Amino acid sequence: MTNPIRLAIIGLGKIAHDQHLPAIAANPDLDLVATVSHHGEGVEGIASFRDIAGLAASGIAVDAVALCTPPQVRRAIAAFAIDRGWHVFLEKPPGATLAEVVTLRDQAHAQHVSLFTSWHSRFAAGVEPARAWLADRIIRHATITWREDVRHWHPGQDWIFEAGGFGVFDPGINALSIATHILPRRFFVEAAAIDIPGNRAAPIAARVDFRDTSGAPIAMDLDFRQQGTQRWDIAVDTDAGVLTLANGGAMLTVAGAAAPAPTDELLGEYPGLYRRFVALVRAGVSDVDVGPLRLVADSFLRARISTVDDFHW
Repeated sequence: MTNPIRLAIIGLGKIAHDQHLPAIAANPDLDLVATVSHHGEGVEGIASFRDIAGLAASGIAVDAVALCTPPQVRRAIAAFAIDRGWHVFLEKPPGATLAEVVTLRDQAHAQHVSLFTSWHSRFAAGVEPARAWLADRIIRHATITWREDVRHWHPGQDWIFEAGGFGVFDPGINALSIATHILPRRFFVEAAAIDIPGNRAAPIAARVDFRDTSGAPIAMDLDFRQQGTQRWDIAVDTDAGVLTLANGGAMLTVAGAAAPAPTDELLGEYPGLYRRFVALVRAGVSDVDVGPLRLVADSFLRARISTVDDFHW
């Protein structure tokens, strides 16, 4: 396939408007041909539908779809698309459960289409340089601090506090997508404490203790109740000094010195994701990484779960 990939977006929420639409518009290898939103929302000049079945019945030629729906409903939509031979880009988290994503991976393989579990934070400016610097280091310990105000970043998004919505692990999985990418050894959950509001089904805060295969401890602190300064930081203490990734991976500091800013004019999390998706489709292969999702699932398996004050918007 050498012509632009004819793409439809499924789900037109905040992330689609803020990130997906601009990244698609800027990529000459992509042609947005349709949108799907059960709310009836659309994009001016682009065909719109209320469900994916309506898109399929329309006769519009589609090569691929980007799924930006909440994770609870994503599997059935992705399976429908794969059955029609459409390549599938999954917004993170890729599904509500591990089994869903593995099933989609196997279905995509059988249908000879590309499936991409996109982890946008891995495309932040400091992540690849951090990965390269840490490759030969001895890791002593690491901390992950992801604390943000849910009312500011997810206003009125009740789905995030529903079963399968991940709660504070929705942003927290971004941190895990970075950590699993930059740390040189695998790590696993030893203990966890999860706080769930009395009137909600998903966590508002969590503390998780990991350990890597060499014995180095990794502590993660997630909280949706952060006031004041918001924090999306990873700090790794090594034999050569401390590496810090701040602002969700955008700012890298090594041993107290800021790393040079990347010069790639195409740099950006979502532009990077779509360049990767185009490359996968052109090559006829998939990229399905469930590592960050597995660590979230394991956190619940090892967690002491507490009920805390009700949460209201």
